[in-house]
Amino acid sequence: MEDLNEAKPLNAVLVNVQLPRVSDADREASLDELARLVTTLGYNVIGRTSQRRSSERSANVLGDGKLKDLAEWTGGTGEVQRFEAKKKHKAALRFEKNKTEEEDDIDFEEISEEFIEETAPEDTSTITHESHAEKAQIVIVDCDLSPSQLRNLESATGVPVLDRTGVIIEIFSRHARTRAARLQVEIARLMYVAPRLRETGGGEDRGGGGIGGKGAGETTVELDKRKIRDRIKELKQEFASIAREHDTRRARREQEISVALVGYTNAGKSSLMRALTSSDVYIADKLFATLDTTVRVLYPETKPKILISDTVGFIKKLPHSLVASFKSTLDEACNASLLLYVVDAADSTFRAQLEVTRSVLREVGAGEVESLLVLNKVDRLALEELDALKAEFPDAIYLSALNPEDVANLRLRLVKHFETAMVDTDVFIPYDVQGAVGEIRAKLKVLGEEYDERGVTLKVRAHQDDIKRIKTRFGI
Repeated sequence: MEDLNEAKPLNAVLVNVQLPRVSDADREASLDELARLVTTLGYNVIGRTSQRRSSERSANVLGDGKLKDLAEWTGGTGEVQRFEAKKKHKAALRFEKNKTEEEDDIDFEEISEEFIEETAPEDTSTITHESHAEKAQIVIVDCDLSPSQLRNLESATGVPVLDRTGVIIEIFSRHARTRAARLQVEIARLMYVAPRLRETGGGEDRGGGGIGGKGAGETTVELDKRKIRDRIKELKQEFASIAREHDTRRARREQEISVALVGYTNAGKSSLMRALTSSDVYIADKLFATLDTTVRVLYPETKPKILISDTVGFIKKLPHSLVASFKSTLDEACNASLLLYVVDAADSTFRAQLEVTRSVLREVGAGEVESLLVLNKVDRLALEELDALKAEFPDAIYLSALNPEDVANLRLRLVKHFETAMVDTDVFIPYDVQGAVGEIRAKLKVLGEEYDERGVTLKVRAHQDDIKRIKTRFGI
């Protein structure tokens, strides 16, 4: 008997608006990626539909004919119920004009409500993967939607509608594990929800002024926005204290060699992290499995030790609110000694994914950090495909994170990379200087040692700055 406690996954239909400069291949790749996002969210994709349009900014997103086709998937009417926008009360206008500077400091996501009329002929081609016999309970649109567009599509289809940003934020919400990640995702979610409140609910009820109020004339939507604004401020203050702790820990690691794994979501960064550090790092074959920066020591440990950090994955059209919220997490990449750009070589779209990664890192100020390209999952490639990639990317590192020999070669490559910037020198430590020998053995690579009646001479290989720092600390 079927377990009644297990809710059946909602059926979803995907919608894509193909703009003039978007090729059919790019459209399909975008829809495939959206399908993976939706599947990660737990929905069952039963079909997809696409339409060529000159813009995504029309009031209904799709043309009238395509809107009726979409409604056949959901059982809706295909007609948009029109609502007359009510004029704002003068008191409400005064309230908006006189918002305090404290409130204006919080920059909500701007959403344009300017729509254009379609004049060019529309291509009404539809791509479907299943029969219309199975109805969809949710519509997912492969672009960002304004509040009015969301409302119009829900009116025509009769089911909830999510845009691409909404899907990504929902996935982040479900996968956030630590307190820091949950705070960052909640800030991004509220910034996404706030501007969309104006099209939800009706309610022209007005709250009175009273003690602690902002004055008469606030609608329920305006009150909700103010609550969200206050909540965002609280969350930012709470996260600031956590961020200070992260900054303190990062400051302690500033003098150490660090390698940050960066790349598209599900490129295999966490698998490579686990292989390089022999640590129990969480991995899963799904998008955005890792949202927190994890730092571990390269294993077997080297002298000086090399820290490896795993970072949040990127994706095309990653919401700016999430990039901003996770900036403190991405700072790990900014402060790294070396970036490893990890890509899934078996994915035909990895070149575009690599450019997305580079674009986001430029946005957070990590574009100039020294880097190496790692083409992962080469075990899934045919020999001729691998040869073609090696000709295209001769300086890249080719490996499978599941192959111990490949991982060992990468470890050796990292050690050699950092040793090229090191120097060999002799450091003399008198016998009466306590702690210096232990410090050097712990942090520098000792190549040899000689003893005489005055003290010990250690031949070390290290960066000039590290040697100078120890000499200054112990006065030697």
